[in-house]
Amino acid sequence: MKKVLNLFDFSQKVNYKTEILAGLTVALALIPEAVAFAMIAKLSPLTGLYAAFMMGLITAILGGRPGMISGATGAVAVVIVGLSVSHGPEYIFATVVLAGILQILAGVFRLGKLIRLVPQSVIFGFVNGLAVIIFTSQLNQFKAPNAAGELEWMTGTPMFIFLGLVLITMLIIWGLPKLTKVFPASLAAILTVFAVVMFFGIDTKNVGDMASISGGFPPFHIPEIPVSFETLQIIFPYALIMAGVGLIESLLTLNIVDEITESRGRGNKECVAQGTANIFSGFFSGMGGCAMLGQSLINVSSGARARLSGITAAVMLLVFIMFGADLIEKVPMAALTGVMIMVAAGTFEWASLKTINKMPKSDVIVMVLVTAVTIVLHNLALAVLIGVIISALVFAWDNAKRIRARKHIDENGVKYYEIYGPLFFGSISAFNSKFDVQNDPEEVVIDFSESRVVDMSGIEALNKLTERYQKYGKKLHLKHLSKDCRQLLDNAEQIIEVNILEDPTYKVATDRL
Repeated sequence: MKKVLNLFDFSQKVNYKTEILAGLTVALALIPEAVAFAMIAKLSPLTGLYAAFMMGLITAILGGRPGMISGATGAVAVVIVGLSVSHGPEYIFATVVLAGILQILAGVFRLGKLIRLVPQSVIFGFVNGLAVIIFTSQLNQFKAPNAAGELEWMTGTPMFIFLGLVLITMLIIWGLPKLTKVFPASLAAILTVFAVVMFFGIDTKNVGDMASISGGFPPFHIPEIPVSFETLQIIFPYALIMAGVGLIESLLTLNIVDEITESRGRGNKECVAQGTANIFSGFFSGMGGCAMLGQSLINVSSGARARLSGITAAVMLLVFIMFGADLIEKVPMAALTGVMIMVAAGTFEWASLKTINKMPKSDVIVMVLVTAVTIVLHNLALAVLIGVIISALVFAWDNAKRIRARKHIDENGVKYYEIYGPLFFGSISAFNSKFDVQNDPEEVVIDFSESRVVDMSGIEALNKLTERYQKYGKKLHLKHLSKDCRQLLDNAEQIIEVNILEDPTYKVATDRL
C-alpha cells in the first residue's frame, strides 16, 4: 500500500522558487502551442488548452519522470485531424478515452521496456527531426493575415519589429545564464519583452491575435456517440495509432530527460500516467496528448527536477484560462517565438554532426532517414518504427556474416563442428555452407557451446541438415545447447529429429529458491 500511495519523494530536496518559476515559464509557453495544435486538429482552442491542463497535471502527479511536461501535441493532432473533420469533436473525445485505456494496458503489461529496442541512431534522428519541426513551426509566427484572410510573410516595419523582439528574447535566454541562474532565463526574456512592448506601446502580434483563451474550468462531458460496434470500428484505429504515437514520444522524451538530469525515470509508470491523463482529458473536453520534448527541455533547463514544476505549469495554465486571459492575450508572440527557437536549438543534437564521420554508415543512414521522415510526415511513431526496423535488419545482416565453424576429427574418427555465432534466419545460408555431408565420417557432432539457436528458422535448418546426414546413413549429434535452445527443440519435436548429447550437470550456486 505504501508504494501505491507514495506519489511524491519527500526525501528529494526541492528548490521551491526554481520549481514555481520554471512552471510559470512552461505555462506561458504552453498557451500558443496548445492553441496551434488544436487548430491543426480542426478543434476549438479551448479543447487544446483543456488537454494541456489535464495532461500536464495528471502526468506531473502520477508520471514516472518528475520534471517532464505533457500536453496537447502536434503528433497527436496529426493523427486525429481526419476523424475530427469526418465525425466531429464528440468522436475525438471518445477516441482519446479509448487511447488512454490502451496506454494503461501497455503500462500494466510492462511494455514500456520495449523502448530499450530503440537504438541511439534512431534517438538522434528523432530528436533532430523534432528540433527542426519546432523551429519550422515558429516560422508561421512571422506571417500575418492579408485582406483575404490568408497568411503571408510580414514586410516592412512589422517584420523588423517582430524580428527585433525575437532576437532580444533569444539574446536574453543565451546571455542571462552566464550572469546569473537565480531566475529562469526564458521567463526573464518573456517578461522583459512584454514590458518593453507595453511601455513603448509597440504594435505587434500577441497571443490574443491567435485566439481567445478565456474560458472556465474544463467541463465534465461524456462523449455523445452511439454505443455500438460500428462506432468502435471507427474510433479504434485512431485510438490505437494515437496510443502508440503518444507512448513512443513520451518514452523517448523520458529517456532524453533522463540523460540531461542524470537520473532514471520509470517507463511503465509513465505509460499508466499518460493513459490516465488521456482518459481524464477525453471526459473533460480535451483533445488528449502526450509528453512534450520542447516544454520538458524548457522546464529542466530552468532548473526544475521535481513534480512541483509540472503541477505549477498546469495550475497556472488553468488560472490564465479562467482569470488571466485578458493579460495573457497581450503577451507578445515574438517573446514566445524566441523561446521556442532557442528550445529548438537546444534540442538539436549538434554532437551527432560532429561524430558523423566516426559513426558506422548504417547508423548515419538510419539517423538521416528518421530525421527526414519526422520532418516530412510529422509522424514521430512512424519515423521511429522505420528506424528500428532498418537497424534490426542491419544488425541481422551483420550477425549473419559472423557465423563460422572450427572443424576437427578426434581419435575415434568422430568429426566435430564447433559453431561460433547465432543460428537464425539470416545466417542459415552461411551455416549450411560449413558442412561437407557427403565426405564426413559416419558420426558427426555439432558443438553449440559458442553459439545458440535463435528462432524457428534455425530449427528448420537443423532439421534439413539432419535429413541430409540421414540420407547418407550418418549420425548427427548436437552438443552444448543452452537451456532455451533445448526448449526450442522440445517445442519443435514434431518437425525435427536430432540426437542431443546430454551435457553434464554442474553443481554451482544459483539464485533459484
